[in-house]
Amino acid sequence: MASVQDLKRRVRSITNTRKLTRAMELVASARLRRAQTRIEAMRPYADRMLELMAGVSQAAGAVRLPLLERREQVQTIALVPVTADRGLAGAFNAQVLRRAFALQRQAEADGQKVLWFSSGKKASSTLRFRRLDVAEGWTGFSERPAYRDAQMMAHALADAYVQGQVDRVTIVYNAFVSPLVQRVTVRDVLPVPQDLLERSESEDENEPAEFAHPDFIYEPEPEEILARLLPVYLETELYRALLESGASEQGARMTAMRNASKAAGELIDSLTLAMNRARQAAITQEILEVVAGADALSG
Repeated sequence: MASVQDLKRRVRSITNTRKLTRAMELVASARLRRAQTRIEAMRPYADRMLELMAGVSQAAGAVRLPLLERREQVQTIALVPVTADRGLAGAFNAQVLRRAFALQRQAEADGQKVLWFSSGKKASSTLRFRRLDVAEGWTGFSERPAYRDAQMMAHALADAYVQGQVDRVTIVYNAFVSPLVQRVTVRDVLPVPQDLLERSESEDENEPAEFAHPDFIYEPEPEEILARLLPVYLETELYRALLESGASEQGARMTAMRNASKAAGELIDSLTLAMNRARQAAITQEILEVVAGADALSG
């Protein structure tokens, strides 16, 4: 049985740990509010971008652009897991990597090669530990990504696709649902999905047909506008994924630190109870020794 001093040291250590986890929970909560504001402001812009690209694509008709080219045989797939630069966020990083490795096994079973592009130190270190083929990795902006970070990633992925190094680009990230829920999302960004180009600009079924597909006059030509929009679409989708992942990271870390603080409190209570029992046992033993000594002297 542990001594009273040992139990005191353990209680003191766990109390200090709980202070740390509570502080990290508060920091993550404050950062979550900012990240949630950014992603909520970004979502309407991204949705409007898809509608604009769909309208221009319908006006342009059949065009041949590098980012729209679909290879008859997909031989190489680029997987882009979006993780955090730090841990202490529960299963946030593990569930993204788990899904990415499942996609890798599926692709290899179909006879396809996987080329990795990583975002976040956790993905980079895991892929390097497994000695996988990593073309490029980006770190340092998981908690507060900027649009230029998405541009940097988009340029590298677009170049790899246009040059024929990869035939499809798939990103895997945590979509933010709520501070308690982060949904692992898999999305193909290159080639641009055909269903996005064919979607209607109006999602209101009650809107008259003449307003659902208005006749616009484009300047310059729709083909040229679409060629400019496609790289912006890729940057926007990656930026949206980075923002979703950043908000999800703070939500997961806040929840993990809250659970850790709760577990530390329960452990402190159990150790305090054990410490009181040990102290009571020591006092009882001292009383028995005093009584035994008194009996020996009186006898």
